[in-house]
Amino acid sequence: MAYLLLSLTILFWAGNLVSARAIHADIEPVTLALLRWTLVLVLILPWALPRLWRQRGVLFRHLPMLLVLSILSVANFNTFLYIGLQDTTASNAALMQSAIPVVILLLSAIMLREPTTARQWLGVVVSIAGVAVLITRADLQMLLNLSFNPGDIWIGAAVLTWSLYSLALRWRPKELDGFTLFACNVLIGVLALLPFALNEQQGELTLTWSPLVLSAVAYMAIFPSILSYLFWNRGVAELGAARAGLFIHLMPLFGVLLSVLFLDETLQLYHALGMLLIFIGIYLATLSKTIGKLQPKRS
Repeated sequence: MAYLLLSLTILFWAGNLVSARAIHADIEPVTLALLRWTLVLVLILPWALPRLWRQRGVLFRHLPMLLVLSILSVANFNTFLYIGLQDTTASNAALMQSAIPVVILLLSAIMLREPTTARQWLGVVVSIAGVAVLITRADLQMLLNLSFNPGDIWIGAAVLTWSLYSLALRWRPKELDGFTLFACNVLIGVLALLPFALNEQQGELTLTWSPLVLSAVAYMAIFPSILSYLFWNRGVAELGAARAGLFIHLMPLFGVLLSVLFLDETLQLYHALGMLLIFIGIYLATLSKTIGKLQPKRS
């Protein structure tokens, strides 16, 4: 069951990218992020409100760190994704997101002085080369002219944001359980997004509520937000964090398949080259060490 739940989690996350790309011409990105997380807040509030009230002392005591976590995760990460998907494909976004484990390793080495082997550094370089191939469409002239698709730059910013959030989690308040932290992040994130969404809408939320927009927002709130959170926690509890973390590398596969099926996106040679380089980098930097730990020891 844990394998199914973790696979569904990654599938739902990939579906978030495809849904956002499908309605990118119908709704502005910050407004989309606000609607998604507002609906999430409404759905979880009956269970979250008593927990938040009981833990109000802890919340106020750790408010600065909670603000950092909420802004990086709820307010920034998905908003940057949605902004990027205005100009780039869901396939590109999914492939670039697969580099997150390597970016986390790089930031840990630079910011936290964590020891890193030569093999891991090689993995970082190879994986970043794969991202560069995706951003430049394997066009050297584009790199030399520094002429990039702005959507890919925003996806890169989202990857950096989530990596910083992952590092910052080590300073999360230990007194808060996972669901209470999630609810707090959503609440703060909604409040942070509200003024930017109002500015995007010229002071008022005027939207065309087509069936496609309604179904996409509902999907984003329920599947990649609430259900993915519950499924991921259950999977980690049963398999452990290291083994569960390997499922994240299904994101490019699911993202590309869904993009081809539902968005009629076509895959190019540079997609395959970028994916290959990213996967080799991930293996060198993270997977080889993790898989080694998971292998049973011989007596």
